[in-house]
Amino acid sequence: MAGSDVQNVQEVNDATFEKEVLQSTEPVLVDFWAAWCGPCRALAPVVDEVATQYVGKLKVMKMDVDRNSATPMRYGIRGIPALLLFKEGKVAEQIVGLVPKERIEASIQKVVS
Repeated sequence: MAGSDVQNVQEVNDATFEKEVLQSTEPVLVDFWAAWCGPCRALAPVVDEVATQYVGKLKVMKMDVDRNSATPMRYGIRGIPALLLFKEGKVAEQIVGLVPKERIEASIQKVVS
C-alpha cells in the first residue's frame, strides 16, 4: 500500500466551500487543520484511511484554517483538529481534537447510508 492516498482527500477553501461541501449530494467530512498543528498532522493518516475506506460514499476535504478564516469562523471552529461531517448542507456531526479512528467511523456511520 502506498504511503498516503491523498487523491481521495481534496483541499477546500472559503471560495469553493459552498459548491464542494454545502451543495454536495453525498455526505462530506471536512478536516479543519493547520501546518503548525501537531495533532492535526497525527490525525492526517487517519483521515486519509477513512477517505480511502469510504470512496463513493463520502467526500473528504481538508481546509487550512491559516489560509481560510470565513468558513472556520462561520462554524465556530476554535480548536483544531476539528472534523465536521456535513449532510445535505448541514453539520450532522462534529469531532474536535485527536480522536481514535473508531470515533470518526462511528460518526460517519450515522450519516452514510
